[in-house]
Amino acid sequence: MSEFDRFSLNVATTKYWPLDELVPGCVAAGIGGIGLWRNEVTQYGLDRCAELVQGAGLRVTSLCRGGFFTAHGWLDDNCHAIEEAATLGAPVLVLVSGGLPPGSRDLDAARERVAAAVETLVPYAIDAGVTLGIEPLHPMYAADRCVVSTLGQALDIAERFPARAVGVVLDTYHLWWDDQVWAQIKRAGADGRIACFQVADWVTPLPAGVLLGRGLPGEGCVELRRFREAVDAAGYTGPVEVEVFHPDVWARPGAQVLAASIAGYLEYVA
Repeated sequence: MSEFDRFSLNVATTKYWPLDELVPGCVAAGIGGIGLWRNEVTQYGLDRCAELVQGAGLRVTSLCRGGFFTAHGWLDDNCHAIEEAATLGAPVLVLVSGGLPPGSRDLDAARERVAAAVETLVPYAIDAGVTLGIEPLHPMYAADRCVVSTLGQALDIAERFPARAVGVVLDTYHLWWDDQVWAQIKRAGADGRIACFQVADWVTPLPAGVLLGRGLPGEGCVELRRFREAVDAAGYTGPVEVEVFHPDVWARPGAQVLAASIAGYLEYVA
């Protein structure tokens, strides 16, 4: 697989590009993979989406997202998410753990709750042939979105279970700041735990909605190629998803954003 062949467009990057235009657009650009989000899949129709993508010869590199284990009905929702991933042929279901339970300040207990929830989901994931990918998010999200903040914390949970069932998701936007990340990437690779690799840049000043502060490759300060070389050295040979949330990016035509994503990937990541 060449470096270009590894490129995958996560549909979050082209939020308003309809799937029935995005898929042929990716094919026309020579892209072989896309990362999907459940809300877009649901709106389009699960079976219809699977037919569209598979009929175009694209591979689904991940499905976002499961997790949010403090939400009411989390178990049913995550079981549905696993089934959806299997239907789409997505090898990985990305898990965002959720924040602290209401009224709690106990991060240790919250992370143990995540581990217990993952343990509950493991049999379903194994039966479906889907890997649960625990994604650590930047610490600024710990209170309300994700109590798993570092790659080391994600691995501490994942390593309790078989690697084919539970891995980790590396997203440069969330991990670039951590001086321990390089050792943790080696740790993840040694056990075959790297389930998905996503790239986005860190741009400043951050907007009011910090979740939407990502940049296309090359627009910020992250050593993106160093990350790609590190995951490669750790034994990861899978796709590299460009996943960007930013209103200015979303306002541009989808085909234009795809072209800019490819150009940034080739210059700063590959």
